[in-house]
Amino acid sequence: MNTQDVINLIANSKKKNPIKVYIKGKLKDIDFNNLEFYGNKKFGILFCEEEEFVRFYKRNKDNILNYRIERDRRNSAIALADLSKYNARIEPGATIRDMVEIGDGCVIMMGAVINIGASIKENTMIDMNAVIGGRAQIGKNCHIGAGAVIAGVIEPPSAQPVIIEDDVLVGANAVILEGVKIGKGSIIGAGSVVISDVEPYSVIAGVPGKFIKKVDEKTKGKTQLIEGLRKLK
Repeated sequence: MNTQDVINLIANSKKKNPIKVYIKGKLKDIDFNNLEFYGNKKFGILFCEEEEFVRFYKRNKDNILNYRIERDRRNSAIALADLSKYNARIEPGATIRDMVEIGDGCVIMMGAVINIGASIKENTMIDMNAVIGGRAQIGKNCHIGAGAVIAGVIEPPSAQPVIIEDDVLVGANAVILEGVKIGKGSIIGAGSVVISDVEPYSVIAGVPGKFIKKVDEKTKGKTQLIEGLRKLK
């Protein structure tokens, strides 16, 4: 997706306010029509849009003794992804928006956030609390460290996405700014802030990130990925 596609999708989407409602009352006398209700004649749980519940309550308030509403979003433009479509390991607490590509064998750890239009290729790990911004492109066999931020580009529309090529390791709490390209096999040190393109097989560290050396065999040994962590069976 290009930036304008994402903007148009968000701008033109029907904003949603889904809620979960716990209801207690004389429920046997209530017609739930097409609303999604689970329960018995005294207590149940209703899933619906907030505006649907307002109308429902007005019709049935005499039979409802009490209710409690839970909501986890407000005027949401983009749904969360259906995780069943991914052949990947996705741990509890990860937040993945719709229209995200995740390749086979990827690992998405707790607290990771992946925004609309992002693409993550095969066998890449997105570690705990990492943020992958809109339209970011991440290659195969990468490791994006805990708390790292890969900048997204939805505003301004002229901005270019981050591109991270194959076999890249991004250290914990590093930040890659919009439009930056990280070359194949590179290593970005923990806490670094990368503001310009990185040549393949480079070691970058610091704020702003600076070239330290080329990746050598000693460095590769310290940053080796573990294939077993990516096995799904």
